[in-house]
Amino acid sequence: MTETHRDERNPQDTPRPAWTRHPNAKDEVRLRARELRSQGMTYDEIRAELGCSKSSISAWVRDLPKPAPRWAHVERMQRMEEAQTRLGRERDEERRRLAHEASLEVGGTSDRELLLVGVALYWAEGQKDKAYARRECISFINSDPQMIRVFVRWLELLGVGRDRLRCSLHIHDSADITKTTRFWSDLIDVPTDQFWKPCIKKDNPGTNRLNRGESYRGCLKIYVTNSARLYRRIEGWWYGIVVAARKPDQVNRT
Repeated sequence: MTETHRDERNPQDTPRPAWTRHPNAKDEVRLRARELRSQGMTYDEIRAELGCSKSSISAWVRDLPKPAPRWAHVERMQRMEEAQTRLGRERDEERRRLAHEASLEVGGTSDRELLLVGVALYWAEGQKDKAYARRECISFINSDPQMIRVFVRWLELLGVGRDRLRCSLHIHDSADITKTTRFWSDLIDVPTDQFWKPCIKKDNPGTNRLNRGESYRGCLKIYVTNSARLYRRIEGWWYGIVVAARKPDQVNRT
C-alpha cells in the first residue's frame, strides 16, 4: 500500500514523497523476491533462497505473472514415475540390507530357544482347545513356507516323526492343485499319500486378486495324529512363558 500524508491545503490524500519514507529492512528482500519470481522461480525455491515465509513471498509477488511450467505434462509425469521407481529401488535395497543384518544378529539357535520359539508360534497360529469346544490336538495352518518349515522342524525337536503328519491344502480353484501339493510335499518331506483331500474355495467371477500370481500356493494345514498329550504339554509351556515374562529380573537359562 502506498503511504500517504494529508496536505492542509489539499483535503485529498496524496502519495507520500519518497524522501519522507524510512528505509525498511525487508525492502531489499522483497525486491530480490520479485527479481527471482520474474526469473521463473517457484515460491518454494524463493523461500529456500531467501529464508522467508511463503505468505510474505505471496504478498510481494502476487501481481507478477505466474511462471510457465518447466516441463510438458508428459515429461512431468515421466519424471515423477522415474523418481518413484528410484525411491522404490532404494527402499528395496534398504529393506534387504536391514533384513540381512538382522538375520546375522540371530546366529545359531539352541534346542531350548527353538522350543520356546515353536511354542509361541503355535500359540499364535495353531488350533487351541476351548472349554466349549474340546480340541486337544495339534493342528497348524499357514501360507508362509518358511513358517511351515520352522513348525515342522520344531515338531521334529519334540519327537514327532513325519509319519504322524497329515496335511491338506486350503486353496482357491484357480491354482494348480497337483503342482502345489508337490511343492508342499517336497518342502516338508512328507509324501503326497499323507495329504488329505484339499479344501478348495471358488473364486468369485471377475475378481482380480493380487495374491493369485505364480507364487500363490494357498495355505497348508498340518495335523499331528495322537497328539492330545503333546498338546497339553505345549499349553503348559506357553503358560510357563507367560509367568516368566512377568519376572524381568529372572535370569535366562540356556
